[in-house]
Amino acid sequence: MVIIGIDPGIRKTGFGVIKKRRELTVLSLGTITPPTKESMAERLKYLYSDALELIKKYKPDLLAIESTFHQKNVRSALILGQAKGAILLAAANSNVATVEYAPRKVKSAVVGNGSATKEQVLYMIKRIFNIENMPKEYDVSDALAVAYCGLTNRGI
Repeated sequence: MVIIGIDPGIRKTGFGVIKKRRELTVLSLGTITPPTKESMAERLKYLYSDALELIKKYKPDLLAIESTFHQKNVRSALILGQAKGAILLAAANSNVATVEYAPRKVKSAVVGNGSATKEQVLYMIKRIFNIENMPKEYDVSDALAVAYCGLTNRGI
């Protein structure tokens, strides 16, 4: 099974691609960073195109994405929702199953505590996937955590 985990954002979207056969491995990880000087429409197009490329390259069985949680700023929530929508559209147009997980569920799957800090998630992701040189970007560790949550919630 191949799962793409996504931590959506309009400035930076984290992604992690994992594979579970006999062993659990990370196929790819990183961020999608739309150009900040472009219009919102162009930035969403960039997210869509890059998500589509990831899907074409890795042919995932599932795309797991972190759900939008309560935002203090309504504008930020709307923008995050647009970014998430662009990625979900790429998955839908590629006939890839999607699932959304709340941040607390993701943290609980990885750390065992829904109130875990980003530092704790990063630490556990490094251990789970045996990654020595893990980037210290929370977007990336969060995306791998979402992918892992997708895996564990499938009973695999």
